[in-house]
Parts: sequence; structure tokens; C-alpha cells
Amino acid sequence: MAKIPEAQNRMFKNVFVCKKCQSKIRAEPQKILKGKVKCRKCGRATFRPLKKK
Repeated sequence: MAKIPEAQNRMFKNVFVCKKCQSKIRAEPQKILKGKVKCRKCGRATFRPLKKK
């Protein structure tokens, strides 16, 4: 199956997952690294990148 670059960007670009509650959030990587983004669900600031399938 061919991978479409536009679809890959839409699904995985700037998407991070909360390490505690596994909710997804879209934010800029620099803000994630600085800790300026908090989870909407649990309030933590620890995120990991979304794993590609």
C-alpha cells in the first residue's frame, strides 16, 4: 500500500500523546519540550510522540 505524504502529515505531524492518560494533542514540538503545553484531560505536561503504525 502506497503512503500518501499529505495523509501522513495530517495524521502524525505535531501529534503527541500524554504519558499518563494516553490522550492525543496537537502542538508544536518546541512548546512540548519547554513544557508549556498541558494535557486537557489530566493536566500533566509529559508527552511522547505518536507511534506510526
